[in-house]
Amino acid sequence: MNAWPKSSALLKNNEQWIPGGVVSLNRKADPNICFEKGLGSRVWDLEGNEYIDYQAGFAATFLGHNDPDINAAVLQTLNQDSLLMSAGPTNLEGEFASLFCKCVPTAESVQITTTGSEATYHALRIARAVTGKDHIIVMQGGYNGWHNDVSCNVISSLGDIGPRVSPGEYPYDSLSAGVPQAHKSLVHIVNYNDLASVEYILKRYPVAGILLEPILQNVGILKPQPGYLEGLRKLADEHGFLLIFDEVKTGFRHALGGYQQICGITPDLSTFGKAVANGYPLGVIAGKKKYMDYFVHPEKSRRVLIAGTFNAHPLTTAAAIATLKKLSTAGVYEHVNKLGEMLENGLNDIFAATGRKFYVARQGSAFCVYFMDHAPVDFHDIVENHDFDYDKQYRLKLIESGIFNFPLPIKQGSISFAHTVKDIEETLEKTKNIVAQL
Repeated sequence: MNAWPKSSALLKNNEQWIPGGVVSLNRKADPNICFEKGLGSRVWDLEGNEYIDYQAGFAATFLGHNDPDINAAVLQTLNQDSLLMSAGPTNLEGEFASLFCKCVPTAESVQITTTGSEATYHALRIARAVTGKDHIIVMQGGYNGWHNDVSCNVISSLGDIGPRVSPGEYPYDSLSAGVPQAHKSLVHIVNYNDLASVEYILKRYPVAGILLEPILQNVGILKPQPGYLEGLRKLADEHGFLLIFDEVKTGFRHALGGYQQICGITPDLSTFGKAVANGYPLGVIAGKKKYMDYFVHPEKSRRVLIAGTFNAHPLTTAAAIATLKKLSTAGVYEHVNKLGEMLENGLNDIFAATGRKFYVARQGSAFCVYFMDHAPVDFHDIVENHDFDYDKQYRLKLIESGIFNFPLPIKQGSISFAHTVKDIEETLEKTKNIVAQL
């Protein structure tokens, strides 16, 4: 029986006009649920069902859905008849840039885009312009956007990429048709936490940059091993390539200065999105000024193009300014870390009583339950040891009980500033009942 008939009807109607029925196909999931309202930690679907939300727009709404302070800033901008003239700077972009650099001390300069994918695209262009090299390294299991350099090897099957190799690399497992073979040859995929494979690539190709989530959050919460990020920084300095942190998910969720503030490693460039504007569409490229200034390089042949009609749109920029101000003053991180610890401890107690293999991974407000007996170190570790079938059942039962995590195994859950102790207690109570049923 279909528990979400209105959502199914909407998808079917959309399919008449939109290929697949949804405008970003990574949103398509089973079950298909259309959400029409969100407030704080709660969301409601077309059927009127209420959920405690841990999806948060793929971790974007860090302050909670329709945060009143952020919405007020956007409404004020509307009421002032602000506009984007596409001639000269806006009156908000400089304020945002200054505030951003104060929040992220490792950032000396920024540029603003509309999406995170655009930000990673520009960051790789800078790396190639700076170094004069073409090859790049990305992570197996990471997600860095939709463009040719990174639309590959997200959640691959072993049939497509083969068993673990170290040192070595994996074949380009494309997410998209239309990527030229010549371009694929410039992209080298290695496992996270594998310095030996990075060195393997460096010995064979002229590498412009390495792009990675400093915590691999596309496949849950996969943390760096001791010395890994330090090793990448050392290799970048020795071999003359740029170290690029994709903090679209980790940035501002884990600390005001991004995960780089926590790990103490300064990348050459970073990209941000999602939580930077509490879900409003805004991306950022940030980093060392000597590299960011390639956007205005005096030599035409070395200058990197950045353009976009909607870059720094007043509404989204106002949302971002209000978000950073609230993150700077409201005790956000203490609150979400407390809730994260409470959830982690509760999940540990629940699953320990079952005798089933499990590991609760958490970084601050982001979490993932793996059904394996240890913290994973790379993508192959997850694929070879995690119980994907149980994970799928577990997530479906949670959704049916009014707890929404994305219904795809190994996807992270995200606590927001709007969540309460009561939300966590209700989540744990329902989780305990579900696990008993399973």
